[in-house]
Amino acid sequence: MSETGLTVLDGTHLRSLNPSLPELNGAVSGSQLLEIADSKASSSLFGLSLPQNLKASALSRVIAGAEDHDDDVTFRQAEFDKDKASKFLCDYISAIADEMKDDPLVVSILDGNTLKMFLEDEDDYAMLAENLFTDMDIEDKGKICKSEIRNALVHMGFEMGIPPFSEFPMLNDILKKHRAEGEEELGQAQFAELLQPILQETADALSEKHVVVIHNIKVVNGSKLRKLLADEKQFNDVVERVLLETKSEKDGLRKTKLIRSFLEKHGEDLGLPPSESNETVVILYDAVFSEIKNEKSVVQADNEFREFMKDILETFAEQLEANPVFCDLDN
Repeated sequence: MSETGLTVLDGTHLRSLNPSLPELNGAVSGSQLLEIADSKASSSLFGLSLPQNLKASALSRVIAGAEDHDDDVTFRQAEFDKDKASKFLCDYISAIADEMKDDPLVVSILDGNTLKMFLEDEDDYAMLAENLFTDMDIEDKGKICKSEIRNALVHMGFEMGIPPFSEFPMLNDILKKHRAEGEEELGQAQFAELLQPILQETADALSEKHVVVIHNIKVVNGSKLRKLLADEKQFNDVVERVLLETKSEKDGLRKTKLIRSFLEKHGEDLGLPPSESNETVVILYDAVFSEIKNEKSVVQADNEFREFMKDILETFAEQLEANPVFCDLDN
């Protein structure tokens, strides 16, 4: 699924994957097997290079469920026949999918289409070039150096379809090819004339080889909260903590406010979005607690309180599953 031009990778692509091993001559080592599995997973995720922590967590899941290996090191050194290697391949990719369900990746897939939209409409391109020139012309001289083309591309960023230079070094070659370097000064028309073929070649290159950029955005989708609800001990621990903070209050409505306050303070550890992240979270809390604001059973016996807490958290989980919350960790 996607949100405002962003794509959320939650493991769905991997669950439909039916991975198979390449032709093997004899046994394969754990290290080789990981390379094969990572390549298969990456290919099905638009060529994305999976984060190291995601791969490590997935491998730990698989090793924890196996009897033959105690840790990452012994796994990598082990030898696997075809049947065991095939099983690991399926288990590992399934584990990556599970990790991504719990903690989805938010990415931009840069395929050249955004740039082509600007380039296909003369008015859109003229406005883009004019705005970029104005932004680069800091001293308001009506002239900028050729080397500012590089800064203009950085300024456009992934929102306008330009990948970071670090992710797409071909941009350096494209700039050299079009001699967009040096201190020679350009007026606005010259800038627009030079920028256009650079953007066109970048768009063509991206259409052949997409670039996937991972954003530092956390998606809270209720998955972690449902795990807590399914774990009786963990859930009971949460109930006890809430009881300690609310036991002195006898009034139902005030006690409900204390529960909300507890969840706003500690909810992130339970699988709720940070209460201060954005207005969407405030609306989420209002929606959940508006349904129970007249509850009186909250002040009764502990077992009733436990069910009351379960209802609250299940309602949060349902809301988050239907409408995940996006938390920008850079802000």
